[in-house]
Amino acid sequence: MDKKVITPKTIDDLEPKMKVAGKVLKTSLAGAIVDLGIGVMGVIHISKLSKEPVTRVADIVSEGQEIEAWVYRVNSEAGKLELTMIEPLAVEWKEIKPEMEFKGTVTRIEKYGIFVDIGAGRPGLVHISEMAHGYVQKPTDLVKKGDTVDVKVLKVSHKKKQIKLSMKALEEPPTEV
Repeated sequence: MDKKVITPKTIDDLEPKMKVAGKVLKTSLAGAIVDLGIGVMGVIHISKLSKEPVTRVADIVSEGQEIEAWVYRVNSEAGKLELTMIEPLAVEWKEIKPEMEFKGTVTRIEKYGIFVDIGAGRPGLVHISEMAHGYVQKPTDLVKKGDTVDVKVLKVSHKKKQIKLSMKALEEPPTEV
């Protein structure tokens, strides 16, 4: 995902997940009104100000404050623009399919495997048997927390919000001598 702030000229230049900068014009109990300088005001609902629950908008933003946000929803015909201060996922769950390949970060190590963040909001599991061809005694023999690894999606359970990943599926199998 592009982390660069976009400077739009009109509402038609905007798409969901674009990062934009603006000035908070007004706050209310329900959220904030933001001026992006394109003639249409963006609205940030209180639920989109932070991942954590927010009880007071003023705890997060104040009038006159310059902020960065992401486009959440845009309807150029109606002139409506919804923004969020919660960074969107790099990859949406509905987009993840078996055989897809990702570069991810090891977030947790267990005896039975490692959890890898591929940008989907929840990490996927690389079972110890999917870490390499041959025997792996313990995951820490190959990786440590924070390492970047290449993984391939084996299975996705949208219902359980689980992703089964493999590192060895991207490696050449050892040749028999």
